[in-house]
Amino acid sequence: MAKVRRPCQAGAFYAGTAESLKRQIENCFLHEFGPRQIPEVVKTGPRQVVGLVCPHAGYMFSGPVAAHAYYKLASDGKPDVVVLFGPNHTGYGSALAVMNEGFWHTPLGDVEIDAESANQIVRESRIIDVDDSAHRFEHSIEVQLPFLQFLYGSEFKMVPICFLMQDLSSAREVGEAVAKVLTRKNGVIIASSDMTHYEPQESAERKDKMVIEAVIAMDEAKLYSVIEAHRISACGYGPIAALITAAKIFGAKEAKLLCHKTSGDVIGDYSSVVGYAAVCFEK
Repeated sequence: MAKVRRPCQAGAFYAGTAESLKRQIENCFLHEFGPRQIPEVVKTGPRQVVGLVCPHAGYMFSGPVAAHAYYKLASDGKPDVVVLFGPNHTGYGSALAVMNEGFWHTPLGDVEIDAESANQIVRESRIIDVDDSAHRFEHSIEVQLPFLQFLYGSEFKMVPICFLMQDLSSAREVGEAVAKVLTRKNGVIIASSDMTHYEPQESAERKDKMVIEAVIAMDEAKLYSVIEAHRISACGYGPIAALITAAKIFGAKEAKLLCHKTSGDVIGDYSSVVGYAAVCFEK
C-alpha cells in the first residue's frame, strides 16, 4: 500500500471538490490582481525558471498573487520534479523534514513523491530527516499543489521539505543539497511564504518592500539582517533563503517581482493585513 498524505485544507483554504477547485483557480488567474488570463502550458518552453516564491494563504486572499507565479511557470514549460520548501507552522515533526515516498492527495487527484530525488537530497544534506509527521497538518506546501495540478495534471513529481528550523546556515545547506540533486534534472523549486503578518497596510508595505529588495538582490544574508533588524513576520524566510542559495548555484541571472499585494488590497480592510509576493528566479 502506497502512503497517501490526505489534504488538511481542502474545503478551507481552497475549494473541496474538483469542479469548484478548478473554477476557483481559474478565477485566481482571471482576477484583477492576477495575470487576468488562463495560462497555456508551453510544452516546449525554454525552462529558464529555476525557482519561484509563492504565498500560501487561502486562495480568496493570496490566490491571485500565486497565480502570477504559476502563469510564469506555465509559459516556461513543464518541470519533471518540483521541490517545495515550506515553513512548518504546526511545530510537529523534525526540524527539517522530507516525505520520501507515496502520494499527496488533493481534490484534483494524486501527486507522486519523487522518491529517488528525495532520498538523494537526504543523502546530500545530512541535516534533513525523513519525517511524515511534520507534513500531516501543514498547509504551506499543500496549497501549492492544486495550482501545479491545474497546469500539469499528474505529469510531474514532487519533493516536499518542511522547515521548522529556519536559521541561515541550515537554509543554505538545504539549498546547496537540492541544487546538487536537481542539476541533472528538469526541476524547479517553489519556496512557500507569506510576507508581513497582521500589521496596518502602510507598515506591511514598508516591511515587505525591504524583504522583496533583499530577495530580488538574491542576497540571503541581507534577507536575514532585514528581517531581524525590523522584526519582520514573514513566515518562510528559511525556504526563501534556501531557494536563493540554490538559484545562484543554478546560475540564475535575475530575480523578478511578479506581484505584491496584501489581504487589505483584496478585502478592503487595511487595519491588519498580511502581505503576499510572487517572485521568479530565471537563468
